[in-house]
Amino acid sequence: MSFRSSIYSGWVMHSRRMPRVHAFRYRVWWMLFDLDELEGVDGALRLFSHNRFNVFSLYDSDYGHGKGSLRRYVEERLSEAGLSHAGARIELLTMPRLCGYAFNPLSIYFCHDHSGGVAAVIYEVHNTFGERHSYLIEASADPSGTLHQTSSKAFYVSPFLDDELTYKFRLRAPDTRIVVTITGLDGGSKPVIHTAMHGTRMPLTSAELLRRCLSHPLLTFKVIGAIHWEALRIFSKGIRIRPRTPVDGHGATIGSHTRYAQGDNG
Repeated sequence: MSFRSSIYSGWVMHSRRMPRVHAFRYRVWWMLFDLDELEGVDGALRLFSHNRFNVFSLYDSDYGHGKGSLRRYVEERLSEAGLSHAGARIELLTMPRLCGYAFNPLSIYFCHDHSGGVAAVIYEVHNTFGERHSYLIEASADPSGTLHQTSSKAFYVSPFLDDELTYKFRLRAPDTRIVVTITGLDGGSKPVIHTAMHGTRMPLTSAELLRRCLSHPLLTFKVIGAIHWEALRIFSKGIRIRPRTPVDGHGATIGSHTRYAQGDNG
């Protein structure tokens, strides 16, 4: 059985420009789920389960406000933004749980309209303090099919980044490759940090999942370990730590409006 859902194998890169130069690049892989296929994928693959423990799994509670159906959650956010038409097909690019553990710095929802184009994108960001925040941005592609989007930073991610940043997103709908770039600009529109995700599409099969297991046996543990290792390296370069104000609930920026759903963090 073949699925629209797939695997993307590639790498992620971060480059900090100021006040000190710092860069790193790691090999990683993601799964792209068509949310309407989750039950079928669960039933067809030995190594993957939806809302159940397995070698690889996806739990709806790891995303959004952590309650109920993930598709319903996305549809509610789109409705709030006046973009109900964008929920015809919803794809989620994310790292699965590995043996019950996952940490996703960034997961991306591609929300398609009834013509098949991407009408909105949701960027869901997780920090290491157990908090998460989503940026929902209406999509409009240029003649090449590239999406260019902008949002003000509204969520504490790195203790080494100021709050006054503007994110510039550049990406395309998932195809044979996935390419996402994010640039953080300061108040003077100078680039502070640049992030890129590149991946090549592979079929979602039990054999391919086994290959991922063998080639990246500790994927999600590697992610959280790398975050703390790179934080130590940045700290050693004398970059000061910015204070954090804890938040209660899952935050969402819809257009230019940011709100928090109190007590909803799952």
